[in-house]
Amino acid sequence: MAQNTVYQHTAATANGGASGMATPRVDTPGVATPGVSTPGEWSTLEKVLFRVAFIYFAIQSIPLDWKYFRRVFQINWLNLTYGDIFDLARYQPRFFGETDTFANWLVVLVIAIAGAVVWGNRDKGRRDYNQLYYWLRVIVRYRLAAGLIAYGFIKFFPLQAPLPSISNLNTAYGDFNAWKVFALSLGVVPNYESFLGLVELLGGLLLLHRKTTTIATLIIIPFTGNVFFSNLAYEGGEYVYSFYLIVLALFLFAFDANRLYRLLTLEKPTVPNLVRPDLSDSRLKFGRIALKAVFILLFVVIYGSKTYAGYHSNPYQYPVKPGLANAAGVYNVEQFVINGDTLAYSPLDSVRWKDVVFEKWATISIRSARPRVIDSTNVEQIHFDDAKRNFEFAGSGGRDYYGYEFDENAKTLKLTNKVNAADQLQLHYSRPDSATILLSGVASNRDSLQVVLKKINKKYLFQEVKKVGRRGEFKL
Repeated sequence: MAQNTVYQHTAATANGGASGMATPRVDTPGVATPGVSTPGEWSTLEKVLFRVAFIYFAIQSIPLDWKYFRRVFQINWLNLTYGDIFDLARYQPRFFGETDTFANWLVVLVIAIAGAVVWGNRDKGRRDYNQLYYWLRVIVRYRLAAGLIAYGFIKFFPLQAPLPSISNLNTAYGDFNAWKVFALSLGVVPNYESFLGLVELLGGLLLLHRKTTTIATLIIIPFTGNVFFSNLAYEGGEYVYSFYLIVLALFLFAFDANRLYRLLTLEKPTVPNLVRPDLSDSRLKFGRIALKAVFILLFVVIYGSKTYAGYHSNPYQYPVKPGLANAAGVYNVEQFVINGDTLAYSPLDSVRWKDVVFEKWATISIRSARPRVIDSTNVEQIHFDDAKRNFEFAGSGGRDYYGYEFDENAKTLKLTNKVNAADQLQLHYSRPDSATILLSGVASNRDSLQVVLKKINKKYLFQEVKKVGRRGEFKL
């Protein structure tokens, strides 16, 4: 057996050398030296735990779900979008429905334990699993990197949490659920959102190199841990997935955890693990390089460039279909007539409108006191179909959101409620001046409506601060 040499500092050499000189200590062949990573025979417990871990993390990391490949074949690879790549990176095995649950993890664990039992009975003479351990870490590294880079780019180019819409800015704080408050609070500080994305990207890119993996996990674990607790605190829907990323990072960190403990806490000599992958087969050697190149091309180069382009021309949270020209803003309802009866303003009236918002895109939101169904979707989804983009109304009450079609020649509006498609309005409109919109028509329940809207010249604090700077002066 080859001997391993470790250098230690001693008070003096045996022949009276100077203090602090490094003298070699030769390990006795066959005897383990604390803190020294030497390839040796694994204990029975280590082999059992590895078999379970290998199957568990392989299933959690390698796409085996047929639904995943159905999504792969649905992608137009000649016109790839950043949403397609995000979906590929968002993979988790699901046995129960389309949402992430810890019950899926339990199924994977049961499979891993059963598989480990069969594996152990067929592989009793195995001395160690050093090579398999190396390749398992490679799989987990790239799976974790894909997840971090996918979220990192949509934060770095602040797409995930955009600036609040006009409707959001005119919705009472108490009408938002906790998740929406968090998203809007992040959206008003895009530079901070970009910083968070940069941290995720840094952690993901460091995972692409074996020697910087531990440094990456020291960034990822506290960062993603904060994401996990934020999801719990604000009732977000990504707590299972964020904890999944934490578990992957902890698995990678465990590889060097004992060495770091000995070096930093016990201040004892420690050397890195000396196991190297067996790349004697040229196909394995060049296949490894090719797969790494494909990963970087897809998840870094292509995905990064497409999210950058999406930030400038195709953000995914809000609809893009343009609305009425020069109509965007919040309007006070000066007059509201239903079935010939004029209703006076009342904050408790469930019929009369309080105010109306026209967005830059084809959305109208109406504030009233009537009960409504709230869209509680709170997981990250990238859609390029306006009908599926729900960020503006998800997690918020107090308003009904309508998408609309309009005919400028006939001066008609057809409004359809984005949550309840049965709620529709057929309206005629006129604009006697730039600040007034007159509406008349019928609702889905055949009630006739006549509404006078007057635009409010309203300023918003975060926009004024942005104009003059944090130390400037401004008046609302």
